[in-house]
Amino acid sequence: MARRRTLMTALAASLVFGLAACGSDDGGDNGGGGGGGGEAEGKIGVILPDTESSPRWESFDRPLLEQAFEEAGIEYEIDNAQGDAQRMATIADQMITSGVTVLAIVNLDNASGAQIQERAAEQGVATIDYDRLTLGGSAEYYVSFDNAQVGRLQGQGLADCLGDVQANIAFLNGSPDDSNATLFSSGAHEVLDAIDTYTNVAEQAVPGWDPVEATTIFEQMYTQTSGNIQGVYAANDTLANAAIQTLARNNQTVPVTGQDASLEGLQNILAGRQCMTVFKPASQEANALAELAIALINGEEDPSIINGEVEDTEGDRQVPSVLLDPISITRENVKDVTDDGQVAAEDLCTGEYAAACTELGIQ
Repeated sequence: MARRRTLMTALAASLVFGLAACGSDDGGDNGGGGGGGGEAEGKIGVILPDTESSPRWESFDRPLLEQAFEEAGIEYEIDNAQGDAQRMATIADQMITSGVTVLAIVNLDNASGAQIQERAAEQGVATIDYDRLTLGGSAEYYVSFDNAQVGRLQGQGLADCLGDVQANIAFLNGSPDDSNATLFSSGAHEVLDAIDTYTNVAEQAVPGWDPVEATTIFEQMYTQTSGNIQGVYAANDTLANAAIQTLARNNQTVPVTGQDASLEGLQNILAGRQCMTVFKPASQEANALAELAIALINGEEDPSIINGEVEDTEGDRQVPSVLLDPISITRENVKDVTDDGQVAAEDLCTGEYAAACTELGIQ
């Protein structure tokens, strides 16, 4: 109850601050909207992390969040840190000054994310971790998919593609300062380590989810193992493609996992270059964030959307969370992604991929 009372005191202070300032601000510099002049009394700021680690942030999350906030009548700002922690801190300061009452961030690393949340708390601004939990931070809530389950789906997907054979597996993990990447990897290991015919022959994290660095890392793995790799755990579609390109240069195709159900990832699946991906419908995550933000702005002490807790291992606390269910995507159900609208069929089914789309009924 003490944490709840602290949150409500912070929200009360932030509403006063936000109402005094909201009349003078029209939105973020990078496409943030002014909101719909709506029913909720308050303002939300969202800071996305970059444009390199995944296409989802600008292609999916931003427009879906804008739509959700507009429909809910929430005043909002959305900006992108472009992979720069100092830029994210500056954006956060600007949003706080502009009068946001709830601030949601996708952190670039735990330390910088925690500093932003500390400054927000000092100004009475409630904070939400969006997609990535800030370890050692102070966010009141966390909105994401069940990230350990993401890893389990990836591990099971790779096992399904490999089958009951002797196989050397290389692990191309996500950024070491992304708490989600740790959960993805642990979930995958939970499945794959239990299969005694599989051997982990190489494993490394990719700083910043950078695709160029991923290529260098996987090329080193490939050289060190003399190409004796039968399966690749790649934490997302961007890292998967880095591995796929290296394999292609060596005239080799092996099962590779992914995540995000990106256009590139789905096309790799249709072409047989990638085994599977994990679909996390951005509309569900964006709508969950919007619903939680509205609840906080309206002063709800126990938002009904909360359905679990996630441990902040550095902060030694349990963070109330909205945890959504990820979906495994293989060639057989790629259509689920286009039916959802996250990837348009006309973008997917071009050139060499058209025949596969016809075969799978993707139109």
